[in-house]
Amino acid sequence: MPKPRVLLDVPFPEFLEAVFTEDCELVPWDALSGDASERAEVTGILSYSHTPVGDAELDLLPRLAVVSNYGVGVDHIDVAAVTARGIPVGNTPGVVDGATADLAMALLLAVARNVVIGDAFARGPAYRDVDPGRMLGRDVFGRTLGVVGLGRIGREVARRARGFGMTVLYSQRRRDAAAESVLGVRHATLPALLSESDFVTLHVPLTPQTRGLIGEEELYSMRKTAFLVNTARGAVVDQDALLRALEEKRIAGAAIDVTDPEPLPRDHPLLRLENLVITPHLGTGTVQTRERMARMARENLLAGLAGRPLPYPVT
Repeated sequence: MPKPRVLLDVPFPEFLEAVFTEDCELVPWDALSGDASERAEVTGILSYSHTPVGDAELDLLPRLAVVSNYGVGVDHIDVAAVTARGIPVGNTPGVVDGATADLAMALLLAVARNVVIGDAFARGPAYRDVDPGRMLGRDVFGRTLGVVGLGRIGREVARRARGFGMTVLYSQRRRDAAAESVLGVRHATLPALLSESDFVTLHVPLTPQTRGLIGEEELYSMRKTAFLVNTARGAVVDQDALLRALEEKRIAGAAIDVTDPEPLPRDHPLLRLENLVITPHLGTGTVQTRERMARMARENLLAGLAGRPLPYPVT
């Protein structure tokens, strides 16, 4: 019996591809522009790299039975359009929380303590003596951390911050009394959080309401000694406003794992700034987390192909 044909937007690394090829035939994304009879054989989509999925793609796949997203964020998938056709959408919730929280803290520490520019300096020819006044950073321990969005990842960041003796504020539409009790965090409005925090870290999904959530007004309300960390989605921050705030030293620095678009053009002015640390969307980038994500995406995919309820549906 032939394996079900599944459309894959970007090739998997070899160690992940093997998770799927035992049960499926992975078809490259450019098959969408191919023969209609071949497209008609595709019954699943496996989204690995934030390639848009909407009506235009769905119209080309008359037998599509499931969309399985490798990751949590589904802002690249028109979930309403997919589900309106009776096609379930799955993602990988929960499994990404720890790894993303780890990276958020790593970015926070890197930008506060000049790790990136310090590394470059230590490798360069100018490092000839030890100067106690060189590259002074900012303390992390005992400072105030503002968590925007106390969901799964935000709570994991708050747990890590407690290990640094930080005071943790959080902002979201609804107070979380249970989290306040367990984690010792304090609810604040977004303006209050921005004005009181030494570090602000973003953990909200990208929605029409959160697009551009942090703009010029928000950045300029932060302390001049404060740092912004973003491991959510690039479009949650107004990048032009961030560029101005960093160039004008209205905030001390920023550390971002996400941009809009990804990657940024190689001549983008943000890439020239020393008070910015940037990583290439590494939030879930550990071997263990990637393997767990693959297993969950596979479970969703196979369930949908078999007409069974998805174990991890997007609702």
